[in-house]
Amino acid sequence: MKFEQIKPLILFFPILLVQIFFIPLISIEGIAPDLILMLLVFYTLKNGQLYGTILGFIFGLFFDFISGGIIGSMMFSKTLSGFLAGYFFNENKIDLHFNSFSYPLIVLLVSIIDSITISLVTSFDINTNIVTLFFYQGLLPGIYTSALCFFITFFYPKRSYI
Repeated sequence: MKFEQIKPLILFFPILLVQIFFIPLISIEGIAPDLILMLLVFYTLKNGQLYGTILGFIFGLFFDFISGGIIGSMMFSKTLSGFLAGYFFNENKIDLHFNSFSYPLIVLLVSIIDSITISLVTSFDINTNIVTLFFYQGLLPGIYTSALCFFITFFYPKRSYI
């Protein structure tokens, strides 16, 4: 097994700790970015749809076990997110995704679907309006996550030597 296939799992645990302990400190009105999704979309765009789907399953499973949430909710949403992000994979355009603004736009789309999926699976409140569910729990976290992706776009190396 190559190191490139294990590297996302090694990066996952520090990012998970940051997601659980530090991201709630920068959340705005309960709206927080999803760093795990950013990592998932990054490696899905580098390695393909099947890799992203399996990686999303693993990330979601570990997140469910460690965070103490409903088992299977994050697993389902991250698996779906990895699958959807895989549709944007093209091995000829890997560097193009990260050197342009297409990476934040892909993260925006996938994050909106991920947030809506999580809110539909975990929301048990009958009085919740569907418009507020999509806007406050879907669109706003997606925009916040996508805004953080611009840092990856700016700091991604312009030329790969590998």
